[in-house]
Amino acid sequence: MDRATIIGIVGGLTLFLWSIYMGGDVKAFINIPSLMIVFGGVIASTLINYPLSKFIRVMKILKNVFIEKETSAEEIIKTIVKLADIARREGLLALEETAEEIKDDFMKRGVLLVVDGTDPELVKNILETELTFLEERHKEGQSIFETMGSLAPSYGLLGTIIGLIQMLGKVNDPSSVGPGMAVALITTFYGAILAYFIFNPIAGKLKVRSRQEILLKEIVIEGILSIQAGENPRVIEEKLKAFLPPELRKKLKEKEKETVESGDSLAWR
Repeated sequence: MDRATIIGIVGGLTLFLWSIYMGGDVKAFINIPSLMIVFGGVIASTLINYPLSKFIRVMKILKNVFIEKETSAEEIIKTIVKLADIARREGLLALEETAEEIKDDFMKRGVLLVVDGTDPELVKNILETELTFLEERHKEGQSIFETMGSLAPSYGLLGTIIGLIQMLGKVNDPSSVGPGMAVALITTFYGAILAYFIFNPIAGKLKVRSRQEILLKEIVIEGILSIQAGENPRVIEEKLKAFLPPELRKKLKEKEKETVESGDSLAWR
């Protein structure tokens, strides 16, 4: 689970509800017709704007907001260095058996292309084409939530207008003006909450997830092409580390140092 997402949702809801509770009655902020106007309107407009199949598909990838990928750049670099070592000692054909154990389909496909003797330029084009279409699919999902985020405040305003029209229809009854105004403003509140607390943050988190996945696949592409070129595993490792931010590189160096020191200690014993 992505702890940041969970903390954000739980923390945000807690602060909202607590501040409402401190200022008055929580029930005053619950209005089903207002919620139907805002949420129902956003969903309806989104369905008009996008094909149903894409809308359903993007709802399925919503889980990516809450689940963090288990594969890390460190693991991918270790796997590629291992493959490079095998290829250097036993040849590229020896990678075929090892490739069957690779869980990452993208990496597995690249390794098998190399084993089949595919031209390096063609390997690069195939993998980069797949990466490009992956990025486009990700952008499509992000754009749906961005659209919903832009629609929510507008429907909140529309609900407010509807509420004001209904309130003005009862203007002869002064006792109904106050409650009517409150109901009219609740739709604006719902629109803002849906846009700035749900839809836009979801689109932002999907962008982050997309950048992370694309970075990992770029590492894979560079690693596979380096293996095919017959580069030294140590050189490949240093080259792939260049994709990582400085703080992560520093952590990897510290881990390597600890591993070496541990090995020296065991050798001394």
